[in-house]
Amino acid sequence: MDEKLLKKMCIEARKIFLSSLEAVEPYASVKRSVRIAGNKLILGTEEQDTTELDLTKYDRVFLVGGGKATAPMARAVEDLFGKKIHKGIINVKYGYTEKLSITRIIEAGHPLPDSNGVEGTKSIIALLKECGKKDLIFSLISGGGSALLPLPAGDITLSEKLKMTSSLMACGATIDEINAVRKHISSVKGGQMAKAAYPATTINLILSDVVGNKMDVIASGPFVPDSSTFNDAWEILKKYNLKNIPATILAHLKSGMEGQVSETPKADEPFFSSVHSLIVASNTLALKAASKKAQELGYKTMILSSMIEGDTTHVAHVHSAIVREIIQTGNPIPSPACILSGGETTVTIKGKGLGGRNQEFALVAAMDISGAENIVILSGGTDGTDGPTDAAGAIADTTTLSRAMDMGLNPGHFLANNDSYHFFQKLGDLLITGPTNTNVMDLRIMLVNTQVSQFRQD
Repeated sequence: MDEKLLKKMCIEARKIFLSSLEAVEPYASVKRSVRIAGNKLILGTEEQDTTELDLTKYDRVFLVGGGKATAPMARAVEDLFGKKIHKGIINVKYGYTEKLSITRIIEAGHPLPDSNGVEGTKSIIALLKECGKKDLIFSLISGGGSALLPLPAGDITLSEKLKMTSSLMACGATIDEINAVRKHISSVKGGQMAKAAYPATTINLILSDVVGNKMDVIASGPFVPDSSTFNDAWEILKKYNLKNIPATILAHLKSGMEGQVSETPKADEPFFSSVHSLIVASNTLALKAASKKAQELGYKTMILSSMIEGDTTHVAHVHSAIVREIIQTGNPIPSPACILSGGETTVTIKGKGLGGRNQEFALVAAMDISGAENIVILSGGTDGTDGPTDAAGAIADTTTLSRAMDMGLNPGHFLANNDSYHFFQKLGDLLITGPTNTNVMDLRIMLVNTQVSQFRQD
């Protein structure tokens, strides 16, 4: 075992991860995608189709939004428009703030919404309703926006919505499924903010934390048409056989299916013609930056996909199998190799421990690669948060299991209890970045630096 090389690879994995964060920094992402040339507002980058708007048509500029990355996005818009901004309100996760000169920041709960989020959302809706045809609104949406822009529909209370969201998260529902339900028990999601903003023109800038960059799923799509229906939401609850669903939620969904409550706005609504939506940063951009950094460090690189989702344990086994293939056959790329992937997996909670999908991925992978040499696997959330922990994820290598055993730690017990956080905390292998103020899902980095087939076959 080359301990010096392994230590170097762990350092390099962190460098690759941090380089990916730099590429999706929200302030720079907005400035790259929004430019002013004379009286023209230009939306898009050189790699995208651009849209031009005549700024002389607008008297006032407003700014609204919600998400973990929204504060630095707001700072970019303030730098572009300065005192031309009439007013702004954004909801962000506690601690995810910036120094802004005009925009009011409301810190609120995430991943579970709280009363601050509700009051902030009410203020945003009131602000949107102030706007008229000669006003320009910047909507700044990023990951976490679903929880940070809560306004329950009908008679549903926040605590009931909270219970519903917690149940969906615990059962392993995908983000698409969670948001389909959220949109149909909300007064603002699924295009309903676009309706409130009309007839103003809205520039909807999005930092994507969703597989495939589906705009109607990111933050539950407050400014884009909703393709899901009340029936879809009902079927999701049936799929997971959820119990103890609040009666008000069941009643609201049934009323929607019976046509007594209006559906979320669909693509044929005329007010969507006044909305210009643009993805300013995504997981793909982060992966490309990670690949470039890995190449600079001397690795042959391959990006598997930015769209990986599914059960965390199964996904970890597949990634470990790719590492095994590299060691034994040199495929799909030879060592020294860096395999990258992105997306967002799910964990079905069975234990009472502490952790998140990235830490659990690393723990499963650590068990899979034990017995090989010179392998490092990092899995981290680009927002700096993995589950209800202060870690972004964890780093595993081919000594993880042996070091754990030496300390009397049983990795199987930690895994069964969903307690990956305390496992890696004891080893000193948590990935802790603090709030990154960005969020483009997760990044997984697998480094392999061996030329000899050494994978244990027991």
